[in-house]
Amino acid sequence: MTSHVQAAHAACPLPESGFDCDFQGRFAAVETYLAGRPGTVGIVVRDGATGALWSNGHAEDLTWTASTIKLAMVVDLFVRERERKLRLSDADRRAIDAMLHTSDDESATMLWSKFGGRDHLAFNNAFPAFGMTSLKPQPGFGKMFPYWGFQKCTAADLERLMRYVLTELPAAERSAIVDRMRGVGPNQQWGLWAAGTAARPGVKAGWSDEEGGAVMNSVGFVGPEERYTVAIMNNLAGRGGQEDGRTTVSEVARMLFDGRF
Repeated sequence: MTSHVQAAHAACPLPESGFDCDFQGRFAAVETYLAGRPGTVGIVVRDGATGALWSNGHAEDLTWTASTIKLAMVVDLFVRERERKLRLSDADRRAIDAMLHTSDDESATMLWSKFGGRDHLAFNNAFPAFGMTSLKPQPGFGKMFPYWGFQKCTAADLERLMRYVLTELPAAERSAIVDRMRGVGPNQQWGLWAAGTAARPGVKAGWSDEEGGAVMNSVGFVGPEERYTVAIMNNLAGRGGQEDGRTTVSEVARMLFDGRF
């Protein structure tokens, strides 16, 4: 390989992604960074303007959703209300706001119990339509099955969910979710939040110490007109704690987007 071809390959290492050379270099740098971090990290980045899509080798790994599934719950509740299958009360809407703002668990449990149906399957039956085709509820954890708190999905599922919000929901529902994701509380201001204020990120975070160790996840959008949809799922698998994961996921977001806007 001649020197100028080598230089071009180094500058544009992932042409199959469809992204520009700057992004390609960022993707490669992220992969190098992750090689020295604990656990595995699944990543998906989509450019909504061009359709370019990059995902890494762990993007299809089944990982505990933690609280990222609350975003899917909100989507389903809005869809069912629009289809006149349910009516959300003021208390239900406050619970939705709490789930998105501070990732409130009690609100999620209340809504899951109220709208999950007698067999608790109503939400899970709806989720594949929003792109979460790999989602699997996990049995053996508590009396209720399925339950929002014990589910696994992939980073690819979460990115498709975010894309559904931005492209399939009516404007009012979309804006309600986007606005809340841009204004999350301090406990969710990590992960994609680290893309920086100029990127105007919106996030839904998920964190937990489930069976097998901590998981730290972040899904959302970045850029003008929510151009980029992103999902990052860090499965520490007993090789690190939540702070390790928070650092990893935030640094990935920074490496991907810092200076792009």
